[in-house]
Amino acid sequence: MYAGLDQLTGKEIRLRETVPARATRRETEREAEKVQTRLLNQVDERRSPRTEATVNELLDRWLDVLDVERKTRVNYVSKIEKHVRPTIGGLAVGRVKVETVEGLYGSMRRCRDHCRGRKFVQHRTGREHLCDEHTTRRKCTKVVASDESAECRWCDRICRSHVCSPLAAGSIRVVHAILSGAFSRAVRWGWITTNPIDQVEAPSVPRPNPDPPSTVEAAELLAEAWKDDDWGTFVWFTMTTGARRGEVCGLRWSDLDLSTGVAVFRSSIGQIAGEQWEKDPKTHQHRRVTLDAELVDVLLEHRQRCDARARAVDTAVRRDGFVFSPVPDCSRQTSPDTVTQRYGRMARRLGLDTHLHCLRHYSATELIAAGVDIRTVAGRLGHAGGGATTLRTYTAFVLEADQRAAKALAARRPRPNRPAAAS
Repeated sequence: MYAGLDQLTGKEIRLRETVPARATRRETEREAEKVQTRLLNQVDERRSPRTEATVNELLDRWLDVLDVERKTRVNYVSKIEKHVRPTIGGLAVGRVKVETVEGLYGSMRRCRDHCRGRKFVQHRTGREHLCDEHTTRRKCTKVVASDESAECRWCDRICRSHVCSPLAAGSIRVVHAILSGAFSRAVRWGWITTNPIDQVEAPSVPRPNPDPPSTVEAAELLAEAWKDDDWGTFVWFTMTTGARRGEVCGLRWSDLDLSTGVAVFRSSIGQIAGEQWEKDPKTHQHRRVTLDAELVDVLLEHRQRCDARARAVDTAVRRDGFVFSPVPDCSRQTSPDTVTQRYGRMARRLGLDTHLHCLRHYSATELIAAGVDIRTVAGRLGHAGGGATTLRTYTAFVLEADQRAAKALAARRPRPNRPAAAS
């Protein structure tokens, strides 16, 4: 049945439905008439799709008009290429139903690689490579040391048989957001009349589970970091301010007022593989963080070392130079990936299972434990929402602080002269 012209291609749109044969010819004709009436109603009520474009074509158009930060776009494209295009990308936009999308979410919860029970070797890269790089010169450390617990870099690079692993709930929510945004645009553009994603049950919100280092572990990390003064300054600054790694890497000397002890986070460094760029902080808002006197002294000593290195090569630290920089004039920022990897190696040497972002959790939990109010903690961390994000993330630690406050109050309040309980 003719249903108009495709808005993208200009071709005719035909609604088709096959009627299975009934016991008699008359019954078949009656059923066909019912189907014809239903299709006519769809055309009259403008409920039929205005295009036969596929989900892939919709996603291409949606990405063309999407206005998001560069790293967010790369994350979206990665999810689309891995989870959406291979599964429902070839379907016509008007044929995507609630059951289709919920089935996709179910398959992602079973296996992030959509294996459907297939057995295959999971290669670590799509480029040409050796699946096992052990050679006579690259001997296995476990064999050489006769210790199965020893770390071997070549064993870590072996391509192994696929083992199903569910996709994290947070990643499924990203896929849900992508599909919801794309199909909302399709409704706005008149491609379809209703958004099927609106009726899909959204994946549950992952429960935050911050795991900050303990006080003893933090002391061990600082002691190890201070074997290199510059690295120790970086770790101490991050631990104290709770800033994100990109914000610390993007901090400039012009953003520090060491006379008043204030740091202003105006920008952040984004990184994808080897490409780096300067951008706004995550919440697109500048924030001021007060520094304690000891940290100010550490930063003054760090500046003196930077000045000395610059003079040694007959140059000077730039006024807008980066506080943490690998070059003498501080004209280039430290790579965010580099500091993450260095911190990870340091933690492994100490036998600790932690990563750089946990220093941010450490700063937040220590402030909460000290009785600092949530809005102040949120302001130092750069959380939006007036503390709602902070409260949701660190609920367990807030409850612990509240319990300590209750005990402290009970210890200080006067005791009434109550009559003894009857025995």
